[in-house]
Amino acid sequence: MSENVRLDTFDAGDFDKGAGKAKQALWFFVNALLVKASWNPFMGIKIALLRAFGAKIGRGVVIKNNVCVKFPWKLEVGDNVWLGENAWIDNLDKVAIGNNVCISQGALLLTGNHDYTLSSFDYRNAPIVVEDGAWIGAKALVCPGVVVGTHAVLAAGGVATKSLRPWTVYQGNPAKEIRVRFIRF
Repeated sequence: MSENVRLDTFDAGDFDKGAGKAKQALWFFVNALLVKASWNPFMGIKIALLRAFGAKIGRGVVIKNNVCVKFPWKLEVGDNVWLGENAWIDNLDKVAIGNNVCISQGALLLTGNHDYTLSSFDYRNAPIVVEDGAWIGAKALVCPGVVVGTHAVLAAGGVATKSLRPWTVYQGNPAKEIRVRFIRF
């Protein structure tokens, strides 16, 4: 048997949170009190605050209540994007969301992970890209390093551990291709 896990030996290595401690602390409070807060239905305020902390956000973005963004300075959002209630963008690495994307209720974009083969449980982070027209269903999970292709769909509860091909519908854990996506006009 190999060595046991030793979390006391964890070392973040060259991990860069992308902002100083003061900015991180200020974001923690602004996020909790104004952006993520369920009492604040004013999307304009949320968007302005995210932009003030470095997020690049397009026009026509809808941010519902209880949306959590870990580091806004590592977030890019295109035009006409919907972020549903309780969506969580856990962006230890960059998250780039294209135009006309729907991130549904309770969905999780998770850029951070740990290397379970190391006793020190070091970080294994990677960016996420969600291309134009994609839909991440309710309570779905997109893992580090995944590219969600243009107009791909990850069905409710799906877990994307690998990149999703464009114009394809996926479901399950791990997500499997189930059909081609057609859009009627």
